[in-house]
Amino acid sequence: MANGIDLTLDCTDARLLAAFWKTALGYVDEPPPAPFATREEWFASFDPAEDESVHDCAWLRDPDGIRPRLSLLKVAEPKTAKNRLHIDVRVPGHGDADARWARIRAEAARLVAAGGSVLAEFEGHHVVLADPEGNEFCVAAART
Repeated sequence: MANGIDLTLDCTDARLLAAFWKTALGYVDEPPPAPFATREEWFASFDPAEDESVHDCAWLRDPDGIRPRLSLLKVAEPKTAKNRLHIDVRVPGHGDADARWARIRAEAARLVAAGGSVLAEFEGHHVVLADPEGNEFCVAAART
């Protein structure tokens, strides 16, 4: 059996990025692990330092439970270079190349409206964007 993966993004504003990635991926907040009723209760169980807050983190999941979970964790140091690993947002649907490209561009525009920014466009293939904190990702067609 293969191992599963979760993805974690370091950030400066977990709530801002959580809102963006929920919009981008259709993810939802992940509930706290049992037996905890809230994330605050779960977080307090680790006896965090006084300057740490549950609001410095966010945990997201695919509502269908199929795709990797995404954690957003506040860190002190800023992003300083291009990501070595990035997310590809795959736009569903089939059709001819022009129809696929139109869907890719429409999704890129939707994510710009949600706070992202276009970094590069590779005509007919994919668009490179950045989330509100500069983390690079691509929008491309779903693999057939």
